[in-house]
Amino acid sequence: MSKPLIIVESPTKAKSITKYLGNKYQVIASKGHVRDLPKTQMGVDVENGFEPKYVTLKEKKAVIDTIKKAAAGADEILLAPDPDREGEAIAWHIMEILKKVNTSVRRVLFNEITKKGVIAGLEHPRELDKSLFESQQARRILDRLVGYELSPLLWKKVKRGLSAGRVQSVTVRLIVERERAINAFVPEEYWNLACIMGHNGEEFKAILFRIDGEKAKVSDGETASKLEEILKRGEFRIVDIIKKQSTRRPSPPFITSTLQQEAARKLSFPARKTMQIAQKLYEGMELGKEKELTGLITYMRTDSTRVSADALNDARALIDGKFGQQYLPDKPNFYKTKKSAQDAHEAIRPTDAMKTPEEVEKLLVASGSNTKDRKDLVRLYSLIWKRFIASQMKNAIFDVVQVDISRENLILRAQGTTMRFPGFTKVYEEGKDNIENDENDTTLPQMEKGDVLDLVKILKEQKFTQPPPRFSEATLIKELEDKGIGRPSTYANIISTVLNRKYVEREKGRFKPTELGDVVTQILVDSFPDILNVEFTAKMEQQLDDVEENKVQWRTIIGDFYNQFHSSVKTAETNVPSLKSRIEETDIDCDVCGAKMVIRWGRNGKFLACSKYPDCKNTKEVKIDGETVTIVKPELREEKCPKCGKPMVVRRGKFGSFLGCTDYPECKGTLPMLLPFKCPREGCGGTLVERKGKKKIFYGCTNYKNDGGCDFSTWDEPVKKECPQCGFDYMFKSKPRKSSRTFLKCPKCNYSMEEND
Repeated sequence: MSKPLIIVESPTKAKSITKYLGNKYQVIASKGHVRDLPKTQMGVDVENGFEPKYVTLKEKKAVIDTIKKAAAGADEILLAPDPDREGEAIAWHIMEILKKVNTSVRRVLFNEITKKGVIAGLEHPRELDKSLFESQQARRILDRLVGYELSPLLWKKVKRGLSAGRVQSVTVRLIVERERAINAFVPEEYWNLACIMGHNGEEFKAILFRIDGEKAKVSDGETASKLEEILKRGEFRIVDIIKKQSTRRPSPPFITSTLQQEAARKLSFPARKTMQIAQKLYEGMELGKEKELTGLITYMRTDSTRVSADALNDARALIDGKFGQQYLPDKPNFYKTKKSAQDAHEAIRPTDAMKTPEEVEKLLVASGSNTKDRKDLVRLYSLIWKRFIASQMKNAIFDVVQVDISRENLILRAQGTTMRFPGFTKVYEEGKDNIENDENDTTLPQMEKGDVLDLVKILKEQKFTQPPPRFSEATLIKELEDKGIGRPSTYANIISTVLNRKYVEREKGRFKPTELGDVVTQILVDSFPDILNVEFTAKMEQQLDDVEENKVQWRTIIGDFYNQFHSSVKTAETNVPSLKSRIEETDIDCDVCGAKMVIRWGRNGKFLACSKYPDCKNTKEVKIDGETVTIVKPELREEKCPKCGKPMVVRRGKFGSFLGCTDYPECKGTLPMLLPFKCPREGCGGTLVERKGKKKIFYGCTNYKNDGGCDFSTWDEPVKKECPQCGFDYMFKSKPRKSSRTFLKCPKCNYSMEEND
């Protein structure tokens, strides 16, 4: 008798499920999507109701053949990709491919890859959800329409190779507008005054709080000095003491967005890395000497804080046994889920609360897992485990004392907080985006109303208001979530895309727009104010959610959007000037003909060019800081010109950097750019250089194609980063096709890692 066939998208998940089900089922992985819109054309029939033209992915031919062969002999086919929109789309496309082979197809969902979770999923098969698939399809078509019409516009007006997107461009706009707010910010002076007070041999700090009954606001040094004189004389008397008790409730278990934010704060993980590690924890890890595959967390793409009754009981049993009855609430804690949440899955939690982070680490060590991978896996698992356990513990309780101290017309205030009962903080406390010294986290001496205090010291400090901070990974994700831009499952991809496109860059862990990002944003905002509008983007996301709930037809949403959008693109093609035509005048003289030089835009950004172009073709590389223009002197190299023997300098051209003669334009001798990287081939002794290919540069050995020489070459760019596995002194940077992710690969041991890791 034939076995039922289960099709998942991940080989690791297939391996885990096979372990739980034994030989009762055949389990095959599709390895992701099997069909998609074509790479070389739009793939959307605008004239025919935006009908998508899906093509079978060439690289999946062997996988599809395997699936078809297995499906032909199966009495039942269960499609089990991840339980979300993307998973539903993968399942739908597999079903379409199998129509002529076997129509006995059902959908199953695994919220956790454990024996219990897999069996529970198999017990509740359902039909494929057409509305869920159409919601994903509508997003895919919408993004394809926007990308295919906006990107060519940017190629014409700015430079080739740029891209624009419905959500990524709005994200860049948020970062650009924050930077503009920072640059436009005018600091305001203010002064902080405080006193170190003494009472019965103990000292504490009291801050100036009120002046003549109004909240203290000291804006200049003269006023601060006058107040300082008042504080120096007379007595300080306590006029009021307020004692109260405060409680702090634990944070709910993680959803996708809060996991990404907290991993960024506490572990310095980029969102993409967080999701990659979480995927491994969900699909199954090899544990112990037997290397038994075990799923450690529930599905990590969720916006619900809901937790199953079994999981709550397990958490409560652990809290009672590990921490004691005093930490266990009388009944489980429940948390509200946002109205906009899909609530399709539980919160992110450990599949087995009894598996502590310490136990998981021991099991991973016993399995012989890679040290670096093990460290990251344990750190993220520990974060998820602690947050979940803490969410089911009692509140933390604090004693708060507030003391008001009078001095003539001034009131100083001291506040102290003492923990009475740690509650959930015994296990976990949520991180903060902007950490400041907490003046309240101190213990005050015993005092009574009417007590006279001693003045130990006056603290007077000039300060200035600060501009809003740049976005960190955590605060950007929070901003996207709060404004309804994109969905939590897409945040990691959005951030990777805008970084890889060079629209933004990281500076000290914060996002800063590049000049390119600023310029592109301005063009798009001027030409497409609706599409680049935060509220419009959030509304569009809600409409796409409505497709999932079968409230509206997807063709209607796309049709309403596209008509206005397409018209705006046509207008922009005519009205938006090319960046190459933009000229900024300067007072800098051309050192060739004496005319004034101007700032122009090229493929590598702004540069200085003679205003007499094309009669004079003199150009200079420049660095621009605000209104200051500085000429960047070319880097002088030891190599000599092969034509005239004069020194050579580093220049930039269409295909990257090269060495040019210092006597240019009289002498046009050039040499390939020698890079500070030795050829990775054993015994070669050559050096890597940039070489010009038909369409782009590649990297080859200086002995490349010499008689008996070296044939090493690669399209991947070498970068100065030591391989963490074998210690080789550089790695190659590559970006797979159809991916926004960039990887680093060692040429010696082939170790591979994501660039942002």
